[in-house]
Amino acid sequence: MDELYAKPGHLLRRAHQISMALFTEECAKHDLTSVQYAALVAIDENPGVDATRLSGLIAFDRSTLGGVIERLEAKELIYRRATEGDKRVKLLYLSPAGRALLVAVTPAVERVQERILEPLRPADRKTLIQLMIQLVNLHNDTMPSSLRLVVDREAAAPAEDTDGAQQPADNAQTKRGKAAAGRKAKPR
Repeated sequence: MDELYAKPGHLLRRAHQISMALFTEECAKHDLTSVQYAALVAIDENPGVDATRLSGLIAFDRSTLGGVIERLEAKELIYRRATEGDKRVKLLYLSPAGRALLVAVTPAVERVQERILEPLRPADRKTLIQLMIQLVNLHNDTMPSSLRLVVDREAAAPAEDTDGAQQPADNAQTKRGKAAAGRKAKPR
C-alpha cells in the first residue's frame, strides 16, 4: 500500500477529497457547491459570458455545466439573455442575489483555502501553489478542449514578493477576500 500512497494521482485525489470536505463544511449554510462557486466567480468577472466560454474559464465539461447553470438560474443567482445576432446563444449574468451570495460566501471560501494549507510551513505553501500552477499549465494543452482551462498564463505566473519570494498573482477572488476581511467572520 505504501507504493499507492506515494503515487501523484492518488495523492491528488486525496487532496481533492480533503478540499471538497472542507468546502462542504465551511460553505454548507450557503447551499453552494465548489463548481457553482467557480461559475459565479467567472460570471462575475466576465459578465455576458456564454456557457462554452464559461466551461473553459472554470475547466468544467460543457455538457455537465448545463446542469450547474440551470441550478444557479433556479436559485436566481444568475440570469440568461439571448444575444442580438443569435437567439440560441444565451449570455450569463450575475443577479443581485448572486453578487450578494459571492460577498457572503467569500470569507468561508477563504477559510477553506487557509485550512487546506494550514498544516504546511509558509514557504512550503508558496512552493506547493507554484508547483500546482506549473503542473496544471503544463498539462492544460494536452487536455480535451472541453476540459481545457482558459488560462491567462501571465496572470497565473508567480509574481515577485517584496522580499524576493515568488507569490501567485493577485486575482479578483483574493481582492474579494481582502474586501471581506474588513468584516468580522463568525468563529468556526
